[in-house]
Amino acid sequence: MTALTPPGLALGDHWFDDGLYTSVNEVAHRSPGWLDTTVSLWSTYGLLLLGALLLAAWWRARPADQDRAALALAAPLVVVAALVVSTGLKALLREQRPCQTLRTVTVEACPPVGDWSLPSNHAVLAAAIAVTLLFTDRRLAALAVPAAVAMAASRVWVGAHYPHDVVLGLLVGAAVAGALTAGARHAVAPVAERLHTTRLRPLVARR
Repeated sequence: MTALTPPGLALGDHWFDDGLYTSVNEVAHRSPGWLDTTVSLWSTYGLLLLGALLLAAWWRARPADQDRAALALAAPLVVVAALVVSTGLKALLREQRPCQTLRTVTVEACPPVGDWSLPSNHAVLAAAIAVTLLFTDRRLAALAVPAAVAMAASRVWVGAHYPHDVVLGLLVGAAVAGALTAGARHAVAPVAERLHTTRLRPLVARR
């Protein structure tokens, strides 16, 4: 656990969920070390596992549905687009991290000043991945949706975000991914058909 004090930072900016953040922070502080370690590991590496689900969705779609395989190929671009939107919102909203504005003891070291908090990029990416999987592989989405919620919760647990940061992150990621994937679903058929007639055929169909 790393004790944090925000020297030189104003403490006048308060949010409606300060109390909830502080309560979660206190529970994390009193929890067994193995639990904090587990949550911290998920917070740090969980997106890699969610990304592996995207790869698995593409692999599973290839022998059955070339359009769905092409849509799965587009999923990383959708996720990147969600991250771009999130980064723009961060620069616009410029919310300081709670571990910088509240006197807390956090599981992880606080990000530096200027690494804005709202929305949570982790939550945005997790939600974007989960939503793209809803369009490409419902079975894997059944794993990804609760995993995305767990990712969002873990960011509050380790002290990096307010609850409203991760809630907005989930909403932004889901909205961007839902809109882009729904639009792409109607455009992938000709792309998949074109790929099917080229040397790139293995991308959308098993040989």
